[in-house]
Amino acid sequence: MGNESLTITDNRTGKSYELPLKHGNIRAMDLRQIKTTEKDFGVMSYDPAFLNTAACESRITFIDGDLGILRYRGYPIEQLAAKCSYLETAYLLLYGELPDEKKLSDFTARVARHTFIHENMKKFMEGFRYDAHPMSMLVSSIAALSSFYPDAREVHNPEVRELMAIRLIAKIPTIAAYAFRHTNGLPFVYPDNELSYTANFMNMLWKMAEPKFLANPVLAHALDILFILHADHEQNCSTSTMRVVGSSQADPFLSMAAAASALSGPLHGGANEEVLRMIDEIGSIEHIPAFIESVKKGERKLMGFGHRVYKNYDPRAQVIKETADSVFAVTGRNPKVDIAREIEKIALSDEYFVKRRLYPNVDFYSGIIYEAMGFRPEMFTVLFAIPRTSGWLAHWEEQSKDADTKISRPRQVYLGSGERNVK
Repeated sequence: MGNESLTITDNRTGKSYELPLKHGNIRAMDLRQIKTTEKDFGVMSYDPAFLNTAACESRITFIDGDLGILRYRGYPIEQLAAKCSYLETAYLLLYGELPDEKKLSDFTARVARHTFIHENMKKFMEGFRYDAHPMSMLVSSIAALSSFYPDAREVHNPEVRELMAIRLIAKIPTIAAYAFRHTNGLPFVYPDNELSYTANFMNMLWKMAEPKFLANPVLAHALDILFILHADHEQNCSTSTMRVVGSSQADPFLSMAAAASALSGPLHGGANEEVLRMIDEIGSIEHIPAFIESVKKGERKLMGFGHRVYKNYDPRAQVIKETADSVFAVTGRNPKVDIAREIEKIALSDEYFVKRRLYPNVDFYSGIIYEAMGFRPEMFTVLFAIPRTSGWLAHWEEQSKDADTKISRPRQVYLGSGERNVK
């Protein structure tokens, strides 16, 4: 095998094994040949939380956490945020290339045709308590959509898969807006397909008695940028959930409901809400040094800093930080941003955080912007789920085409009792 292999010596038996490398990695199944006896199951890799296990091959998103790089299909996130719309980015994730003018027009028109949801879905959503959490409403409604589109079960049909992807991208803002309206005791607002993707979403959120609601273009553009930044992030918890559930050949609605459920956790999509709670606890700039000291003593956590992948400045956080000023020019300055920037300034110059390579992540500033736009914290994860839909679906589609795909079934290391008899 030459240089493209690893040689492993089993010190229990003295035997050596040559394992081939593919793209610099070994296949875990190749470890199974390493046994002490024929009855031995063979060696497995033990990797809680999949810290160093690749479960798939993908061509969608590239991250270099050490250098602070994030690219969709090869395009730097900074360029996409500066030069593209969210729907262009969604097209890129789904189809692999940025659309030309005609393809974008056709794609936009297809999405617009599917923004409405069945009237029975409105009744379904009206059944939730007035104080139901918007994310619970979103997850339940996505799953409920499966019952309206039985053809979604034809997961081996590429045309059906494409149609379901379009439907989900189109309908997720409508469901999110209806959840928002329901928790605020307001009547539902139908989509206005003359508006852009984000402007239409804002119309369904904020429209009252006016004949036509026109969102502030600066805020609509800022929301579009935030959607681009959140569209995909490689094999995170929710995306991995989408792939695991999808591996059973569950339809995309049910697979995505599972992914959205994973996103709802405070360690995933709910992290920006925790940042706001932290800033509220700090209260003012003069309290920051004492708070930082308590973090260094292990008494508190510095929310919005550090990331499982990034050991450098999260490139999404830099774009959001730059977007914040344009939002505050419209909404008025949120005083929390001054506290946030002072925290960042102190932390980035403190050896404790520098040594641990703890930098602001995407959650550090996004919640402050969402709050300035008029969203309560319970809506933040819903706002995360809307754009992440395109990323989830891109991975679901990629997996559907992958000949290596099998139903996910991790192994375990059993440490329980041996056989026992009931007396």
